[in-house]
Amino acid sequence: MYNNILVPIAADHDPQTEEALAVARALSAEGAKITALTVVEAMPGYILSQLPEGQMDKTRHEVEEGLKEDFAAADDVTIKVIEGHSARTILDYAEEHGADCIVIASHRPDITDYFLGSTAARVVRHAQCAVHVLR
Repeated sequence: MYNNILVPIAADHDPQTEEALAVARALSAEGAKITALTVVEAMPGYILSQLPEGQMDKTRHEVEEGLKEDFAAADDVTIKVIEGHSARTILDYAEEHGADCIVIASHRPDITDYFLGSTAARVVRHAQCAVHVLR
């Protein structure tokens, strides 16, 4: 059983979100902390300069409000929305906040994953804690 579980959720609210939370709850010890984390992809400066001022803050806020709405009944889940590169940010957050398990959804791998690697694959390869992957 785990005490601090991180559940990364895609910004588009992956259909496996409910399943990931159910698995996190099943793996959690009594009184465990479950954090739903969404990473808003960081934009390069040359793109940010073309966006209206405050657009990234607005986007982050909209994603956070959507998650709060989706998880209104889940009082055992803490919601976090941060900016960065998805895999690296998930790994950093897990390490900095002492996560002992990451429950992450993944698609079926294909040839593009061989060259680029999916977020879940990178998390599995580099996490310093247990990782449970949903397919």
